[in-house]
Amino acid sequence: MGDVVYFEASGEMASRDGDAVSTTIVAVVYDVRMSSKQRLSASVDADLVIAGQEVVAQGRAESLSAWVNEALRAQVLRDRRLAAMDAFLADFEHEHGEITVAEMAAAGRDARARAVVVRGA
Repeated sequence: MGDVVYFEASGEMASRDGDAVSTTIVAVVYDVRMSSKQRLSASVDADLVIAGQEVVAQGRAESLSAWVNEALRAQVLRDRRLAAMDAFLADFEHEHGEITVAEMAAAGRDARARAVVVRGA
């Protein structure tokens, strides 16, 4: 990536009424190449490219790159949630013993018994 350049200049300049004013100008200039984005070249299924282009044409995404970026972000979040669930289950089973198939079936039956069915109009 590029460099950050700090610039400082001190001196005097005239105010609107002609009086001398002591001035310090500090500027931070970022190299134009600095960005949180990184170029990526990837092969993608044609139907997915078409779907992304349709989303952009409908105005639901700024660009194909933005659409792909959002999809990658969603996958990263999904992977992190799954990893957290795996860690939770591993800790639970370490403390309480392995969850059996019978316990999972019983939990499923309980959940279905408590479920409230809602149907749209």
